[in-house]
Amino acid sequence: MSTSRVLGIIVVNYASSHLLEVNLAATAAAVPDARIIVVDNLSSPAERERVGTLCEEHGWHLVAMPDNAGFGGGVNAGAALAFDELGATDILLLNPDAHIDSRSTSALASATADGMTLASPRVEDADGRTWFAGMDVYLDDGSMGGPRRRREQPDARRLPWLSGACLWVPRALWERVGGFHHDYFLYWEDVDISVRASRAGARLLVVEEAIAVHDEGATHRSTSQRPEAKSALYYYYNIRNRLLFAALLLDRADADAWSRTAFRNAWQVLLRGGRRQFLHPIAPLRAAWRGVRDGRRLMSDALSQRNASV
Repeated sequence: MSTSRVLGIIVVNYASSHLLEVNLAATAAAVPDARIIVVDNLSSPAERERVGTLCEEHGWHLVAMPDNAGFGGGVNAGAALAFDELGATDILLLNPDAHIDSRSTSALASATADGMTLASPRVEDADGRTWFAGMDVYLDDGSMGGPRRRREQPDARRLPWLSGACLWVPRALWERVGGFHHDYFLYWEDVDISVRASRAGARLLVVEEAIAVHDEGATHRSTSQRPEAKSALYYYYNIRNRLLFAALLLDRADADAWSRTAFRNAWQVLLRGGRRQFLHPIAPLRAAWRGVRDGRRLMSDALSQRNASV
């Protein structure tokens, strides 16, 4: 980065101090000039103490949240510290289970020099397989698809988005969009901010020469099931927040279409955890049902408020 730009790297932690010791320590060593900010969403006193000790040992800045503010709320708190107190001109959001090197951060810095580009590296898993290289949400039914689907369905109505697992945001763009929406708590907030940024005139870019490594699901994977199984939180918020996104950012016709496909979409989300979990189906099915129920309630409230303001 140029000497006039200062990078703040923000990691939101929840009971993942063991991941910070490996991944964030590696990133901090690779990018020594960055301001490292750990936002600790409160999980337990013991975890808070471990995170505080890590921050003291490494010279990282700790934002000790009084409760669990979720991913978006945590990032917003970290961004306030980065921009208002540490002099950051750009922030890089990074999951606790992800790391990035100096060459890749330099490539991201170059790509965002205009101040109005939201950028992601290509994200690989620990085995070198591509985990993220751009994604779209399709307006007709709320399904997701990557670059291959773009080629197969070039005329489909879609909205591109970038993953919050590793996301570079210049200060000017952050201030224009107002940070993350507070209602998501977990999942879909990166889709939301990507769409709002694009509508505000930003360019969304996957920087192919930049690479981050991400161990998908290490922070939320169930310890009582096979590795591919997802947690109830994963199911609930993915299903709920799809409907919240539709209510906040889509027109009424598209939002109604997403509501009609809510249970079909919920089933597809459940299948991400594999079929073996259905040997003990109560927890995942209950999470899915609650996600649809609460998402529809949020959608109804949001659409009512929107109509009242017209």
